[in-house]
Amino acid sequence: MPRQARPGLATWFPHRPGSPNDPSETEQGGYGGKVTSEPAGRRHERLRDFLRGRRARLTPGDVGLPAASRRRTPGLRREEVAMLAGVGVSWYTWLEQGRDITVSSGVLDAIARALQLSGPERAHLYLLAGLHPPPAAGAPGAAVTPEVRHLLDAWHGRPAVLRDRYWNVLAFNETAREVFGFDGTARNCLVTFFTSPRYRALPEVWEAAAAAVVAAYRADSARFPDDRAFRRVVADLGAASPEFAALWARHEVGVPAQAVNALRHPEAGDLFFDATTLAVADNPDWHLVLYNPRPGTGTADRLDRLPGPRPAARA
Repeated sequence: MPRQARPGLATWFPHRPGSPNDPSETEQGGYGGKVTSEPAGRRHERLRDFLRGRRARLTPGDVGLPAASRRRTPGLRREEVAMLAGVGVSWYTWLEQGRDITVSSGVLDAIARALQLSGPERAHLYLLAGLHPPPAAGAPGAAVTPEVRHLLDAWHGRPAVLRDRYWNVLAFNETAREVFGFDGTARNCLVTFFTSPRYRALPEVWEAAAAAVVAAYRADSARFPDDRAFRRVVADLGAASPEFAALWARHEVGVPAQAVNALRHPEAGDLFFDATTLAVADNPDWHLVLYNPRPGTGTADRLDRLPGPRPAARA
């Protein structure tokens, strides 16, 4: 019979199908799947106005077309947008008129390129067309901003970590360095959970949490099915950890809710944190994980015995 964790100390709350965060409900069909929450007539009107407005702001010169004679209305003509997008003029006209026609993600991407839409505008186009937009992505390799580093440092006396979509650690404050044993080498939160002696020193808590951690990582990776970096993390960790390989093979999917992180520090002893993950608005790939001592565990007092803080470090 599997061992049970002590009450309240599961590192991740398991996901339950049918909850508000269930991928089968919130991402029906995934990228390009249909959205049905808004009445079609209202969406078609908004799509018409949006496409007309985006078309009106461009000139032939903006898209590499020769300047034409004086026009009665500003912007590109419908036939010019259709040509640039590689679609039929009649089909694009019907789309802009808000008619009930079938659209695909590939065609919407072509129209977004023709109209030179920004990332948020492209996502908006998808929603107006009744489809789920592709996952937002930040600039790859973007430097951690001073504002985010200041925020990490401001979480005074408590661990704070910035991670990317692959759960790679990008930056952390000094308390996180002391608590998790970061030494400046590249770190990944998933790999750390499965390989760090500090997490494995509390086997009951670790075993109760492991399946949900893997399920959460699968849910994140599923949003980017063509991203090879996720596959590298899974392959490398699977070779190093039989436990991870076995759990990954179960194909369970879940979304972490409010979490409790538990580990054993070599000097401070057992530490228990309420962990809250926050998205960084201007870089969708970044998540800030803030750790707060769990009441009633003595963690706050044990943290006070750790060395004092220094400025936030890079991973």
